Amino acid sequence: MAEFLLELLSEEIPARMQARAAEDLKRLVSDGLKAAGLTFTDARAFATPRRLALAVDGLPVARADVSEERRGPRVGAPDQAIQGFLKGAGLASLDQAEKRDTGKGEFWFAVINKKGGPTAEALPGIIEAAMKALPWPKSMKWGSGTMMWVRPLQSIVALFDGKVLAGEVAPGGAMKPIAFGDATRGHRFLSTGEFKVASFADYTAKLRVAHVMLDPTERKKIILEGAEKLCADAQVTLKTDEGLLDEVAGLVEWPVPLLGTIDAAFMDVPPEVLIVSMKNHQRYFATTKADGALANRFVVVANNVARDGGKTIAEGNERVLRARLSDAKFFWDQDRKTTLESRLPALKGIVFHAKLGTQAERVERIAKLAGEIARFVPGADEKQVEQAARLAKADLVTGMVGEFPELQGIMGCYYARGEKLPAAVADAIGDHYAPAGPNDRCPDAPVSIAVALADKLDALVSFWSVGEKPTGSRDPFALRRAALGIIRIVVENKIRLPLRNFFKADDLMDFFAERLKVQMREKGVRHDVVDAIFALGNEDDLVRLLARVEALQSFLGSEAGKNLLTAYGRAANIVRAEEKKDKGLAAKIAGAPDVALLEQVEEKAVVTALTEIERSLGPALKAEDFAGAMAAFAGLRAPIDAYFEKVTVNVTDRPDLRLNRLKLLNQIRATMDSVAHFSKIEG
Repeated sequence: MAEFLLELLSEEIPARMQARAAEDLKRLVSDGLKAAGLTFTDARAFATPRRLALAVDGLPVARADVSEERRGPRVGAPDQAIQGFLKGAGLASLDQAEKRDTGKGEFWFAVINKKGGPTAEALPGIIEAAMKALPWPKSMKWGSGTMMWVRPLQSIVALFDGKVLAGEVAPGGAMKPIAFGDATRGHRFLSTGEFKVASFADYTAKLRVAHVMLDPTERKKIILEGAEKLCADAQVTLKTDEGLLDEVAGLVEWPVPLLGTIDAAFMDVPPEVLIVSMKNHQRYFATTKADGALANRFVVVANNVARDGGKTIAEGNERVLRARLSDAKFFWDQDRKTTLESRLPALKGIVFHAKLGTQAERVERIAKLAGEIARFVPGADEKQVEQAARLAKADLVTGMVGEFPELQGIMGCYYARGEKLPAAVADAIGDHYAPAGPNDRCPDAPVSIAVALADKLDALVSFWSVGEKPTGSRDPFALRRAALGIIRIVVENKIRLPLRNFFKADDLMDFFAERLKVQMREKGVRHDVVDAIFALGNEDDLVRLLARVEALQSFLGSEAGKNLLTAYGRAANIVRAEEKKDKGLAAKIAGAPDVALLEQVEEKAVVTALTEIERSLGPALKAEDFAGAMAAFAGLRAPIDAYFEKVTVNVTDRPDLRLNRLKLLNQIRATMDSVAHFSKIEG
């Protein structure tokens, strides 16, 4: 068994693309190996800012001969199907195929024999195919070449069993091909020249000497441990940020954490501004004091080992941050000279969407909608809701949000507090975009709830009205996120909001149903149970709907529930089968059966059971005791079993009796479907 080592060295790869690219490279090469009949024990992929690397262990030195059998179309199939089969199997004609009787007819079969050979001969083609198929989010050409790659490719290390593979990749144009080799480079600044490698172990060891940590997991560990030690020495705490840690680890090959200081003049600027400036623009880690407040220290991760211990690098980063925070402080001071109310006319100059008007028009819609929603939110002051809704978008025309768009809403909250507006109004302005994601905090104050719901409902209803609906993976206006946000706000705060009151399109409720199924599935709720409740067609109160779902799922998990589902299926299947034969039957069997035609004791027992159920069902549903409503059905299984054992439904010589018995089965179905559409339940 032998080892395969591949390294693709290039100019800097964007940090956000590295992990996915490494996994894609591993997947594509692994698939290529399997397609070539090559087995292996392990494949490991790595990424640094300048390279993708792959090590595959346990490959055979030579491929064995393999024989593959492929079934084709039926004998006598159209010529187009035959030709497609021949082409796919690599056959010239049907003379090279075999005709076999499978017991379900005669089919053509091809036996494809693949000769083995040295593994080294197969690898170059696998490498080239993987490189061409690598799905970079963005790629480029360079020089006179025609090849697409994320950044200009510099060299390719391709070793199998310690030897360089014979092969190359041509960038195209007038550029020379990049031949496979055994030489690579280390850190851009901390090493010089090329060095040769003979194996993966040799490769990683020599990279480390050349100041390159190949494994991103190790780089993250070095960054985190170094940053935490610096912070502990300075008596501050590192503000953890896994996403930023991943990104910074993708920016450096030899991480060196350093501690910098924020000028005291900027510490009165809102902490969110400082954090955004440091994180989004400079990739610095923020720190906090013992009380949780933002500290005046930050961690920057250098990609260099400085002779002065990093003092000059830290000071340089402090100067860069000082310049950016100077702008932020200017905007902070200037913005507070103008009230949010006085900024509203400027929203008329901002187009929200070509078909939906300006931000000013949107604000009017949100304010009206928020007022209507407030009536369903206990404790929501309608005047404060209206005020917060009208001012929620005012910070869009502030200097700070112009510079830092990520702070929409947050800055509005700070400016509202500075104007001494009611705390509930200021908080609602700050919360109205929330929750922005599954891990984001959900608004829980009454005014905040009403405004946040109005903002998201307006987006959904408005975009729906102009035909801008999500399709497949395309959702440019984040309407799925808006729907999930509404679901979270309503459910977590138990808001009894009748959604259909605010929808102008029926399919918008279907859209909510799909989003709810996604969310419920993550919590272990069966999608068919959600379907069974939504199929009632009149349920738009999410709190009540989920109570129904929970009760139904719990009931179906019990022995009584499983038994009843079986009984329902027997009754419903007979009725459906008869309805298919007689298109007018549905109207004939609607309503209760004629008690005068109930001849057998088993029929009467079912009617008695249904009468008892209907007597307790109404009050239970009215009281929203859905568990009680489900439990009411528990006694129905035994009478139904006895009915099917003793009663013949399709009495051929008694049409009136047959119709009455079908009515009884239909009544069983209708009674159960009044609580949930059991036909949607999958077994």
